[in-house]
Order: sequence, then C-alpha cells, then structure tokens
Amino acid sequence: MSAQDRLTDALYGLGWSTVKKLPEPVAVRLGQTIADLAWKQRGKGVQRLESNYARVVPGAGPERLAELSRAGMRSYLRYWMESFRLPAWSEERIRSGFEAKDLHHLTEGLAAGKGVVLALPHLANWDLAGAWVTTRLGIPFTTVAERLKPETLYDRFVAYREGLGMEVLPHSGGTAFGTLARRLRDGGLVCLVADRDLSASGVEVGFFGDTARMPAGPALLAQQTGALLLPVTLWYDDSPVMRGRVHPPVEVPESGTRAEKTSVMTQALADAFATGIADHPEDWHMLQRLWLADLDPAKGRP
Repeated sequence: MSAQDRLTDALYGLGWSTVKKLPEPVAVRLGQTIADLAWKQRGKGVQRLESNYARVVPGAGPERLAELSRAGMRSYLRYWMESFRLPAWSEERIRSGFEAKDLHHLTEGLAAGKGVVLALPHLANWDLAGAWVTTRLGIPFTTVAERLKPETLYDRFVAYREGLGMEVLPHSGGTAFGTLARRLRDGGLVCLVADRDLSASGVEVGFFGDTARMPAGPALLAQQTGALLLPVTLWYDDSPVMRGRVHPPVEVPESGTRAEKTSVMTQALADAFATGIADHPEDWHMLQRLWLADLDPAKGRP
C-alpha cells in the first residue's frame, strides 16, 4: 500500500472513530468549517462542481455559481458528517431523520411481490435514506459498492453499510447482476446510485442539454425480472431532517429491442433525476466529470 493510500485510509478511519463521538451541533459546525476552507482553496473538485452546476443552472453568472458551489460543499460535508455519525445514531434518530413523499410507490410495489429497484442520483445522503428504509420500514435491501483503493478503505465502506442493514455487493467481478436479479425475483428491494456510469457499457442520455452516460443496470434488471423501477430524489432543507420523493414507476416499453427499451427507460430515469437536481442543485454532489463533452471534448454537443 502506498503512503497516499495509507493516509486516505487513516483519515476515513479517523472520521468514523472520532466524528461519531461529537455532539451533533459540533459536528455540523465542523462540517461547515471544513467545507468553507475547501471552497476557498478552489481545488479541482470545487472547480468541477461549479462547472457541473453551470450546466444545471445555465443562466447563472460567476457570483451565482460561487454561491452554489459554496452551498454544494456544505451539503457535501453534511453528507460526510452524517455518514461518519450514522453508526452511532439511535434507531429513533434515524427514523426521524428522513421524510419521504409518495412512499406508496415503494410500499405498494413490494406488497405486490414483484420486487422493486430504487435508482438514485448523488443527491443529499443516500446512506441515510437506506438506513431509514431498513430501520423505519424494516425492509432489507441489496446494493453495490464501487471497489475503492486501498482495499482496506473499500472494506470500511462495506462494513459501514452492512452495519446499517444493507447487503453490499462489489461493483466489479461480474456476479453482482445475477445476485441482484435473484433478490428481485424473490420480491426483494435493490437500491442503486445510478447517475454516473462506472463501466464502458453505459447508456447515452440527454441530461441538462448535453449528452451523458448512465448505467444500464436498473433498466435491465427491471426488464429481466419484472421488478418495478422507481426513481428517487433527495434534498436537504434548513432542518436536521432530510427530504425525499419516490417518483412514479418507469415503465418498460411494450415494443423494441432490449437495447432500445433500455435506452428509453434510462432516459426516463435521467429526466426524473434532472427534476430533483434542478430543484436542489446544491445537494447534487457531483465532483467528477459526467458529460461526454467533458470526458472527451471531441464528442462535442449533440
């Protein structure tokens, strides 16, 4: 393991061991202080966040984008402070920490016994939403995690999420899809963060006026298993309670090839994600390149 990997692993370990012991108001202030310091330094992550917000809010000038990126960094650090503290939260704190609109889409889908895929963008705190599902609703679910480096850091994230009641599968290795499909055929719940493709097999979608690539997995799972595909968007307000919405189901088209159906369904997911992101851009924690024109300038605009 390199010195950089050891440092990264140690910092995350320090977060989970120390931040969770802080009183909540202290953790909130610490997160805001770190966010403001990072924002003032204007590193690559902050610059990329601002560039992404420029697509989401196309009429925003430099001052507005700076406001958004500062709020975005505060939201991002709120996510991390909550995540470091979640293992120490009581069941009551988790139950009261999230409110969801239109939850009937999820509960009715599961009651029908057909399985449900929840697909989310990187909005607010998806880990808190997952802990709420396992704690408040008492529903276990399966998800996947990107294999991080060093391996010890990946193990920390798996242990953290499993401690919140999730079954976690590695993103790489080729066996995750089959396991997810089995869980859905058994009437189970699968939750996937799905606004950024981590493979070469993503689906091109129109997203805020340009082309991006998003994973095909949610649409393929719904087609193959008959599971309900539900987009979910999350956001913060000025309270300690995170908010969310379960959007109406993405239907499987009646005609077309599997690839054509997957394209239509993934575009519908992207449209639902865009609705939530446009309403709360500062809670979209996308500090990486996403659009094809940013990944490969030769792609240009459609």
